[in-house]
Amino acid sequence: MASNSQSAPNTQQCPSPAFHAGDFLVARVDETGAATCVGLDPVVDRLPAALAPTDANDCAACARAIEAFSCEVIEAVRTEAAAVKIQAACYERYGPDGYAAMWRVLSAARSSGLAVVLDFKRGDIGISAEHYAASARAAGAHWTTISAYLGADGVLPFLAEGCGAFALVRTSNPSGDALQALPLASGESVAQRVAQLVDELGRATIGVSGFSTLGAVVGATKRGEIAALRARMPSNIFLVPGYGAQGGTSDDVRACFRERDRGALITASRSVLYPKVALGSSWQAAIRDAAQVFAAEIRAITSGDGA
Repeated sequence: MASNSQSAPNTQQCPSPAFHAGDFLVARVDETGAATCVGLDPVVDRLPAALAPTDANDCAACARAIEAFSCEVIEAVRTEAAAVKIQAACYERYGPDGYAAMWRVLSAARSSGLAVVLDFKRGDIGISAEHYAASARAAGAHWTTISAYLGADGVLPFLAEGCGAFALVRTSNPSGDALQALPLASGESVAQRVAQLVDELGRATIGVSGFSTLGAVVGATKRGEIAALRARMPSNIFLVPGYGAQGGTSDDVRACFRERDRGALITASRSVLYPKVALGSSWQAAIRDAAQVFAAEIRAITSGDGA
């Protein structure tokens, strides 16, 4: 159960100098046998009744509720999923209480053995990027999500100390087409040019697994483009949103993998966090069962059974 303390941890959890986020994630997938990531996007009005705060305007109460829920989810999925992706916005909206709760959830996820992705999509340069990257390392994240649209200055700080970053390349939301699908003078799209940048910057951090600590966010809903993006980024792990509730299917994500179960991490949030609870069962058990079903679906692809 989550702590009731309202201050963020005062001890840093930076990875060791020998740490390599790509190798760690590949090893975690090998250990669990499933290239899956459960998105922690807690929403107060969808929490189990036992955890729901009495006042949705009480930031402290809401922060405690989503922290308790998140920690229970981590416990439920830690043997079923390779990673969790913690959506910073869901916590930060509750101010200092929410931010402190997020730190404790990050710590719980890290202690569980899961690979930890902090989904905060930062994009800045110079000392600001270094500060954002340092904050993620201090919180204990193995990976972050970032924007690559400011070039190398906005990317490289997030790869310090062996940490990993997933750069936004081709997102799953339909309105992303307005920019990402635009053709350039070269004939390639904006997304394809960003993919080339990710490939070039990531080559310097390829580990023994054959993958870099710089990955790419590629949406499952962009099936027609995935194979071409994989060809442009052969050594970059794909973080793949859009599976499940957003409409992405097993067939959509198959091309994300470079080899069997390597090279991609498929994410699902709502379909795992908010399953139907059978009569006589607990919501924790329902989440664990949903994570098992999710893992089995992705395992069928990577084993070849779903071909």
